[in-house]
Amino acid sequence: MTPKLTGGRDAAVLVAPLLLVLYGVLRLVDGLDGKHGPGLAWNVGHTLFFVGFLLFGVVTFRLRRIARATTGYGRHAADAATAVSLFGIACFLRVILGDLFAALDDAAPLPEPLQLAGPLAFQLGWLVLLIMPVTATPRALPVWSPLLVLAGFLLFSVDLDLLPVGGLLLTAGLLPVARIAVTGRRPGSPPGVRQSLR
Repeated sequence: MTPKLTGGRDAAVLVAPLLLVLYGVLRLVDGLDGKHGPGLAWNVGHTLFFVGFLLFGVVTFRLRRIARATTGYGRHAADAATAVSLFGIACFLRVILGDLFAALDDAAPLPEPLQLAGPLAFQLGWLVLLIMPVTATPRALPVWSPLLVLAGFLLFSVDLDLLPVGGLLLTAGLLPVARIAVTGRRPGSPPGVRQSLR
């Protein structure tokens, strides 16, 4: 039987984008003097950014579990989208480490194609994982959930100064994900999810 998702993972779903909001605010503070980094706001912000993306990795596995439980036909698609998302997250983490430790970036810079592909991979993988439960029968996530996440992603691409607003959009879009718990089921029975009462 598939166990129900735990409350700890529920918290990660919302903590991760909120850390992105905090990073965005600290980035704005850091840029008040007309330049970004290095300094206290830069270092604290990037540390929160790094932890946030580690948690996005945890959230990715939760999204995969929901997608696999709600769309039995799409298990391979969910696994592929998960792999693509994790690749993007790994690229993000490497870039953040390079921003925090200039010597690392000088010694082993991330190739520019990966710098471009990483964010796209993360975003594409997540959108697939969010859309799958939306298109399931019965629908496991509201249509507005992936739409808000997409809007947040678009804001990031328009201007990094919009990170706080984009992070709030991600948080709102992930609220339904935080409330979902996958029900236990026996092999051969229909997949399903239920709304957690927590």
